[in-house]
Amino acid sequence: MNVRVQMEDFDVSREIAAVRAGNPRIGAVASFVGVVRDLNDGSSVAEMTLEHYPGMTEKSIEAIINEARGRWDVMNARVIHRVGTLKPLDQIVLVVVASGHRGDAFAACEFIMDYLKTRAPFWKKEETPNGGRWVDARAADDAAAERWQKNP
Repeated sequence: MNVRVQMEDFDVSREIAAVRAGNPRIGAVASFVGVVRDLNDGSSVAEMTLEHYPGMTEKSIEAIINEARGRWDVMNARVIHRVGTLKPLDQIVLVVVASGHRGDAFAACEFIMDYLKTRAPFWKKEETPNGGRWVDARAADDAAAERWQKNP
């Protein structure tokens, strides 16, 4: 398991290969890449700045991965989340999950991403034509994470 919070971009292919790391028991790898959009809540976005609490953020993400491991057969997982100033088209987050079977890999990947959006201590500020604005939590993100309480 590997968690990184960093300013630098990441290479998706290299990260997936590292998660697989020659393990012949792995039968499925699911991944998600989040990307900065140029439009949010009806306003154009020139850039987004992500902030976090170093140390606390990584521990929070590790706990999310460990919870996924308790629910599904996760052989390996990696989360990379960028911080700092990002522009539209920049990659923000990578979640990679390796498992013996696709169902576990898909479910664990989606679970980790849903919980990252609602439990990990990140703050986002967007620069729009009307100035800077902090991005509030979305009801849709809360609902996505809540469903895992009903369907463990």
